[in-house]
Amino acid sequence: MSDSKTPHVLRPAARADLPAIVGLIGELAEFEKLSHLVEVRPDTLEPHLFGPRPVAEAVVAEVGGQVVGFALFFTNFSTFLARPGLYLEDLYVQPAHRGRGLGKALLEHLGALAVERGCGRFEWSVLDWNANAIAFYEKMGATVMPDWRICRVTGEALAKFGSGQSS
Repeated sequence: MSDSKTPHVLRPAARADLPAIVGLIGELAEFEKLSHLVEVRPDTLEPHLFGPRPVAEAVVAEVGGQVVGFALFFTNFSTFLARPGLYLEDLYVQPAHRGRGLGKALLEHLGALAVERGCGRFEWSVLDWNANAIAFYEKMGATVMPDWRICRVTGEALAKFGSGQSS
């Protein structure tokens, strides 16, 4: 367990971090009660982070040489702003390392990256029951958008949707 004085390091993820990131994704899924949806493995994540056409990036948080948190993100686009945006897909810090600024450091790191890249927005979603996360994000200056809902099509429904056979 780290204490508030234990230094942390934030750095871009490397291929060698894939097993740790996948383990953290599993922990996140368990926390969100979504473990039954997890299919990720290091070999299935690798091409999307490090392949010839990566579609996502990740930053890891290390304490004492151990990866204890991560943020996985990608570029999106705002037609209204005519500018790219940064979308945070997942952020997770192991419970033993929470309350020491790692989550805030990861968010601020990505915010700085969004500014550096000329992004018009930095966005993410939060589960409506996660009051602690909502309060944390609002304290940092984020606005939780009450009028917006996520639309999702997956699995068999996606296959039908993509083939023009949706209802």
